[in-house]
Amino acid sequence: MRDLGAGFGYLIKGQRWAVRHGRWFGFGLLPGLITLVLYAGALVGLGYGADDLVDWATPFADDWSSPWLGLLRNTLTVLVFGLGLFLAVITFTAVTLLVGQPFYESLSEQVDRTEGGDVPESGLPLWRELWISARDSLRILVRVGLYSVLLFALGFVPVIGQTVVPVLGFCVTGYFLAEELTAVALQRRGMVLRDRLALLRGRRLLTLGFGVPLGLAFLVPFVAVFLMPGAVAGATLLARDLVAPAEGEDEDEDDAPAPYTLDKD
Repeated sequence: MRDLGAGFGYLIKGQRWAVRHGRWFGFGLLPGLITLVLYAGALVGLGYGADDLVDWATPFADDWSSPWLGLLRNTLTVLVFGLGLFLAVITFTAVTLLVGQPFYESLSEQVDRTEGGDVPESGLPLWRELWISARDSLRILVRVGLYSVLLFALGFVPVIGQTVVPVLGFCVTGYFLAEELTAVALQRRGMVLRDRLALLRGRRLLTLGFGVPLGLAFLVPFVAVFLMPGAVAGATLLARDLVAPAEGEDEDEDDAPAPYTLDKD
């Protein structure tokens, strides 16, 4: 359980770093503001159109008597909007990181620089980094989509759907948020998606301690934009911990992830 607190600690440290470095904080706000405008428009459209979508998808219920017709369609409308919000939280980070790749790359390098030690660079041209980020984000979104469908179906199960499923949803959200954010620093260290996921699986509680509170915070309008610079900074600090075990801590070679190499696909 100590890792949960440590993960949350990295989130706080990242926000503190951003506040102390005001110029970089402002620099990191720009991609989030652009993405927020796009997502706000999409969610408003979904809010207005969710009930029409549900009506179109459930013609079999047209002849149902009250209150069953309203109960079914209102429930499905809430679930559709909830699913859209869930996907928005997950994809917001991926899209913002893609839009802000040059911004966050520079911010992450600055965090490494201020913390001391090496400042890794991918050595790849910008277009190549954008391509790798977009491709990896798509792979992550496919995974998230599968989890979303499963959780959506489980949402209809009495009791479990109202208690366990939301908790699992936030855990999934937090885990993949952490992956997307640490990718900025880990890609500069030459780690491909497979190795990054293996690294995070090895410290699940640390990853969830960082990602779940951030996912909850991202549900509050506008908060995600202002937390993104600090989130990238915190994820960089977290990545430094993940790739550099504490001094004197022996690594089990059998459990160590595969060698980290630049993705040349």
